[in-house]
Amino acid sequence: MSLHPQAEAFLNQMAALGNPPMWTLTPEQARASFLALRALAGPPEPVARIEERCIPGSQAEIPVRLYAPDSDQPLPITLYFHGGGFVIGNLDSHDNVCRILANRTPTIVVSVDYRLAPEHPFPAAPIDAYDALQWTAAHAAELGGDPARIAVAGDSAGGNLATVAALMARNRKGKLPGFQLLVYPVTDATHSQPSYEAYGEGYLLTKETMQWFLRHYVPANQDKRHPYLSPLFEKNLSGLPPAHIIVAEYDPLRDEGTAYAQRLEAAGVPASVSCYAGMLHGFFALTGLFDDASRALDESAAALRRAFGTLS
Repeated sequence: MSLHPQAEAFLNQMAALGNPPMWTLTPEQARASFLALRALAGPPEPVARIEERCIPGSQAEIPVRLYAPDSDQPLPITLYFHGGGFVIGNLDSHDNVCRILANRTPTIVVSVDYRLAPEHPFPAAPIDAYDALQWTAAHAAELGGDPARIAVAGDSAGGNLATVAALMARNRKGKLPGFQLLVYPVTDATHSQPSYEAYGEGYLLTKETMQWFLRHYVPANQDKRHPYLSPLFEKNLSGLPPAHIIVAEYDPLRDEGTAYAQRLEAAGVPASVSCYAGMLHGFFALTGLFDDASRALDESAAALRRAFGTLS
């Protein structure tokens, strides 16, 4: 379909502001700009319990934020990795998403503040993601959660880290999550999918911005087809948990999300895709701007509920 009227209005609003493209900024400037954009998410939903912690990782301590709804029984746990191209974003940038998922599922959300590039390039973020998954699985009961019902979730770069954490857990024989919720995930760091050409300019997230992210994240001599960078190029995706993948029509990352679901299915892993017609990359977290953001969050909560209902 054509660009959604709310998406078109948002793009016009951004153009009127005249802000420089993200790929022309320093990482520090880009981080501040990203947080300002996230202020458009709308007022935060109240959650019964929110707790800040630092958990031990194999290379560094990892800040996390827990969101727990009221319950007199152990709840399932969703480990959430924020988006931001591995360079920007933090616990605050996706606070609204975590609150909504906690309340609507209900689930204990553990939001992970993994290390960012360029200060900490690849593979720092995947290591933190894997470490956070293993720690959460080992301490689920302490958090008020059910260790038998754990999911990983994330958007964009966070979707990459969610599925890479599961892939690392399979490869290392660690604790596997029972489900993956991936929102327009980065699965192909080579930027070779057709949607990069169709929607790589003029639709908020651009090809140049993605290249800017990866210049900061990926060391110069690193093969971009490494499965922990580009899980689409993992030769064997069998044994991973079922996945639900959400993509946006006018998003350069659309095709790699869809292709990853197809690869999972071909490997015998149940995977479903939901494409939001007329929507842009980033819509999922902008609940104050896009009606489809709330719809996608409802869909995500429903997918998590269904998955948790099958785990024991």
